[in-house]
Amino acid sequence: MFRGFYAGTSAMLVQEKMLDVAANNLANVDTAGFRGRIAVNKAFPELLMEKVDGQPGEVYPPKPERWKRRELIGDMAFANVLSETALDLRGGPLRHTGNSLDVAISGEGYFVVQDGAGNVFYTRSGHFLRDGEGRLVTHDGMAVQGQGGGVEFGDASRVSIDEGGQVLADGEVVDLLRVVQFASPTYLRQEGNSLLSETETSGAPEDLENLQLASEFLEMSNVNVVSEMVRMIEANRAYESAAKTVTIQDESAGKLIQTYGRG
Repeated sequence: MFRGFYAGTSAMLVQEKMLDVAANNLANVDTAGFRGRIAVNKAFPELLMEKVDGQPGEVYPPKPERWKRRELIGDMAFANVLSETALDLRGGPLRHTGNSLDVAISGEGYFVVQDGAGNVFYTRSGHFLRDGEGRLVTHDGMAVQGQGGGVEFGDASRVSIDEGGQVLADGEVVDLLRVVQFASPTYLRQEGNSLLSETETSGAPEDLENLQLASEFLEMSNVNVVSEMVRMIEANRAYESAAKTVTIQDESAGKLIQTYGRG
């Protein structure tokens, strides 16, 4: 009977994560360069259910001498679990801004930016600005990286970025934007807004040559509002069904205890 509790709560946890993913995607629907995430579910193999009376931190399988501390209840299979969330690599729509420092990547690739502490991040957002020190920065103040490090153009009166990624200051090339690619970009970790960081699974960044950029354009979020709303509705309904299952199991357990738990 109590297997129903495990199956129901497992399903609730999966749908809760699905809701979190969809909500985060919707929250960034207007974030330039944002790429949504896709929740990936997978069937889960049978597990041994155990009542553990041993020390905290013990894991299965136990050593033979620890069997006395564990009571095997049986085995069961969960319907599915949330395996991972993967980056949606579909490109977002391009919007013309007329800003000479806005730029969008055609095809795959990521701009390289660095915060004040030296941490390196990657982004599809090419919404760049000029700070008070004559540096090229993101809208939140991170330094945009070129082939020579942070891009600087001093007190130049006219600055622009061409379709080959060259940064021009008063008509002179001062640097070339650094754009990188990854072997498995779906496994990049989101760090907030449109920022990404590499992981062991994504692989190390490799410089992308022969850049093809769209000057005075921004790549917008690739999130489809209608699709995400449908996912949220489906996840909500599935969560409610799983919660109802747990409630029914709880009521059945209560009746069983009332009937046979006397004496």
